[in-house]
Amino acid sequence: MTMLDPAGHFYRNTELDPARTERLVADALRGCDDGELYLQYAASESFSFDDGRLKAATFDTSQGFGLRGVAGETTAFAHANELSDAAIRRAGETISVVRSGHGGSAALNGPPRTNRQLYTGTDPLSAVPFADKIALLSTIDAAARARDPRVAQVSVSLLGSWSVVEIVRADGQRARDIRPLVRLNVQIVAQSGDRRETGFHGLGGRYLYDDLMTPAVWGDAVDKALAQALVNLDAVAAPAGEMTVVLGPGWPGILLHEAIGHGLEGDFNRKGTSAFAGLIGQRVAAPGVTVVDDGAIDDRRGSLSIDDEGTPTERTVLIEDGILKGYMQDRLNARLMGVKPTGNGRRESFNHAPMPRMTNTFMLGGTDDPGEILSRAKSGIYAKSFGGGQVDITSGKFVFSCTEAYRIENGRIGAPIKGATLIGNGPDVLTRVKAIGNDLMLDEGVGTCGKGGQSVPAGVGQPTLLIEGLTVGGTAA
Repeated sequence: MTMLDPAGHFYRNTELDPARTERLVADALRGCDDGELYLQYAASESFSFDDGRLKAATFDTSQGFGLRGVAGETTAFAHANELSDAAIRRAGETISVVRSGHGGSAALNGPPRTNRQLYTGTDPLSAVPFADKIALLSTIDAAARARDPRVAQVSVSLLGSWSVVEIVRADGQRARDIRPLVRLNVQIVAQSGDRRETGFHGLGGRYLYDDLMTPAVWGDAVDKALAQALVNLDAVAAPAGEMTVVLGPGWPGILLHEAIGHGLEGDFNRKGTSAFAGLIGQRVAAPGVTVVDDGAIDDRRGSLSIDDEGTPTERTVLIEDGILKGYMQDRLNARLMGVKPTGNGRRESFNHAPMPRMTNTFMLGGTDDPGEILSRAKSGIYAKSFGGGQVDITSGKFVFSCTEAYRIENGRIGAPIKGATLIGNGPDVLTRVKAIGNDLMLDEGVGTCGKGGQSVPAGVGQPTLLIEGLTVGGTAA
């Protein structure tokens, strides 16, 4: 098993020297308001088992640096996959375009230091032999096919990554982190007559493959994927119109993430392009609605011990009892807005500059019993799982497709429906929440968030919610 050894990745086997690197960073960022050198080594692998055999296996490693200088609102950024003094000097020449004639000091007001580790320092890729990973996928495939004669196709994938990062500031302050990440996906196609439907379940987090390899864990993933596929075999056309919608706990929080979460990121609000801009202290949601972003939860997919600027992550209350309290901030937008960073400066890799991003974003639970919530919805739909969606950050308008949903008939779950989409406006939806369940759940670790051409792992969650007057696009005549 491989443990964290930043010196081995960035200095021992490269041209870099720690002391010289500090001097290079100090020279490059002289005259800037902020900035850092971001060093990264990353290894990743993926396995795809389809149609009863291994279809693909990939392994990739990369290393390099990103050097960023910030002056006022302007950012200069350069990156390279060469770890050498010469490469950093060349990057520093790019940074000079923002520091020229500026009197700032990037050495001031660095992030607070922390020794906190929210996840293991072990490399998951090397901890399990290649043959054992393939055997796991084969076992899952066989188990899924044996579950039900209607199983027509099984696709299983296993993904893992291990990333070591070091952040060097102009004053020589260093922040280091190691980031494991694993994920298991199970997709099942069930067939009855000429009809074929798909079910999916995935899970993962910042831990080792061992956590996914126990029969109870992967067996549960198989059962949930199969159940969704079989339910969809019996699904009828979804109704359309404005109606009451009950959202299940856990993964349906992806709607909250997209329709509301992005609008609470600092950059959109500083620029005035978010529907929530300028509304701090005002009511933006129904009473009882509290939304937080928490990047400091052990082992969660969206968690980070420190963000990609070196700031320790934290629990940030965004909306409290319906009142807007704040935004998610990186260092640049926090400085320009006169607030403190919240540990939400994130980047996809050393090739990218950081920006404010969500970590694990979810709505807190309320006091209502989920069964009672359902009984209050005499008719409408119950949405248990979502697929893709589209959101306009400026207006807050969204469209989301349901992958598992049901009619609500006389306060009870009725027939499964197919082709339902939820259409609405994020800020408006928050005001239409009429009941909040006491069953808060976080998703099982499959979320990936896209913004500005960058993708990062993220978490979502919520309790059961009752929303009145939400538009449902369906397929029923």
